[in-house]
Amino acid sequence: MGLVGKKFPSIAVNAIDEMGDTFKIDVVKHAIDNKKKVLLFWYPKDFTFVCPTEIHAFQAATAEFEKRNTVVIGASCDSAEVHFAWLNTSKDNGGIEGVKFPLIADTTRQLAMELDILDFDLFDENGSGGDNVTYRATYLIDENGLVFHESINHMPVGRNVNEYIRLVDAYTHVQTHGEVCPANWEEGKTAMSATRDGVAEYLSNH
Repeated sequence: MGLVGKKFPSIAVNAIDEMGDTFKIDVVKHAIDNKKKVLLFWYPKDFTFVCPTEIHAFQAATAEFEKRNTVVIGASCDSAEVHFAWLNTSKDNGGIEGVKFPLIADTTRQLAMELDILDFDLFDENGSGGDNVTYRATYLIDENGLVFHESINHMPVGRNVNEYIRLVDAYTHVQTHGEVCPANWEEGKTAMSATRDGVAEYLSNH
C-alpha cells in the first residue's frame, strides 16, 4: 500500500548528527513543526559501496534543497555508533566525512517495517544469515506531513539526486500556482491548467 497522498508514519527513531550528538526524530513532526519539506532517503548499510556515493551526492545538493525549504535526512538500520564511525572516515577510505545532515539509526527496524522497505530474505542460497537491510527507498514529504513522492530502488541501483530537486520544484509549483506539471517539466518551463483546454493548448505548443 503506497504512502503518496497520505501522512508519513509518526514514529520517533534514534538519529545522530555530524558532531556525534544523538537524539530522537519523528520525521513527520519535524516537517510540520518546522514548516519545511523533507527528503528522507534510506540506504542499505554503512561502510558499503554505492551508499557513500549517494550520501555524498545528497550532501553536495543540500544547498539546492535548502533553497527550496527542504531538509535532507538519511537513514539505515545501522547503529548511531556505526554512523558516527563512518562520518569520521575520510572519503578516500570510503567514508562520509563532511556530511552535515542527520542520519537515522533505525536499529529496531520499527520504522523500516512500517514502511515495508526491508529485504526479508534473511538467508541466502547457502543457508547463511542475511543482513535484513532496507532497499534504497526515498520519500518526499510536504510541510503538512503528506508524502508527495515515494520510490524504491534495488540495492545495486543508485539514485539520481537531481530528479528529487525537480520533483520538489514541480510540487512547489503546484502548491504555489495551482497548475499541473507535464512530463519532463523543469523549473522555468511552462506548466498547464488541469482542464481539457489546458492540455490541448500545452500539447499544441510542444
